[in-house]
Amino acid sequence: MKIIVTGKNINVSDKIQEAIDKKFEKLGKYFAEDTRANIVMHPEKDKVKLEATIVVKGTIFRAEEVAQDIFDCIDIVGDKLQKQMSKYKGKMQKRNKSNESVRFDLIPEYDDHDDAKVVKTKKFELTPMTPDEAAMQMELLGHTFYVFLNVENDSVSVVYKRADNDYGVLQTTY
Repeated sequence: MKIIVTGKNINVSDKIQEAIDKKFEKLGKYFAEDTRANIVMHPEKDKVKLEATIVVKGTIFRAEEVAQDIFDCIDIVGDKLQKQMSKYKGKMQKRNKSNESVRFDLIPEYDDHDDAKVVKTKKFELTPMTPDEAAMQMELLGHTFYVFLNVENDSVSVVYKRADNDYGVLQTTY
């Protein structure tokens, strides 16, 4: 696995790089050599935020943590990614039978038998609007996301409420 560490407004020291490499080498045994792990660190008030993303054949493993100590963040993010891989092992095996990108036989089984499934489907008409209008509509409905037809780029988009109480927009491409 290729580990790419980026520091935004923070210096990635050799000690930090070494800790990240050590933690992610353990995760690397689950993936093919060409799999990339993108790790981004940046300060957040008086703490440090660490975000890790691993993309494998359309499946995204992502974890983030905010803590006083960057080394605590590294450990927690690594553990979160390990848990995600274990939890979704069965689901991914069904979808990805070739095992070329993920070595499923090495991933330990996840104990929780809480298999989520789709229990409801809704159909609705897409309304053309701007992202700001969609965010207002989302707030009026009391939802955490809202699907709309973006008049700015004529694509289906999703506005969503972020953890920092700001809004994000997902734009589709095809």
